[in-house]
Amino acid sequence: MATKKKTWVEKRDDESKEAIVKKLDKAFADMPEQANMLIATPKIIDAYVRQIPKGKQVSLKTMRNDLALEYQAEVTCPVTTGIFLRIVSEAAYEEYEQGKALKNITPFWRVVESNSALNKKLTFGTDFVKEQRAKEKLP
Repeated sequence: MATKKKTWVEKRDDESKEAIVKKLDKAFADMPEQANMLIATPKIIDAYVRQIPKGKQVSLKTMRNDLALEYQAEVTCPVTTGIFLRIVSEAAYEEYEQGKALKNITPFWRVVESNSALNKKLTFGTDFVKEQRAKEKLP
């Protein structure tokens, strides 16, 4: 019997995952060898995005830098950050589709840019992010 596929909300809210800071044994992406790298969790990404004020945007790079500082690391993993931001985005939209008010979902469009690779991967298409960014007068 196949196991039931987790919803995006279940993936976001998974309490079994914990943040890890590990030393890189070799350079990776934009991070140098021996750097202390944070691997966050979907819940950490969700909490960060929720605190971005309406009408403000934060770049993925700024979010990664902020989280690294918060968790006493030098860098934050770009790969897992992207994956977790997608989980957060999909979960928020899932809640929106289930009737949760826009003001009560995670405002992922403040980090996900209209023309970004991530926006193009979202299961619900690119229009939602573009509309929300336009409403908040974000570029």
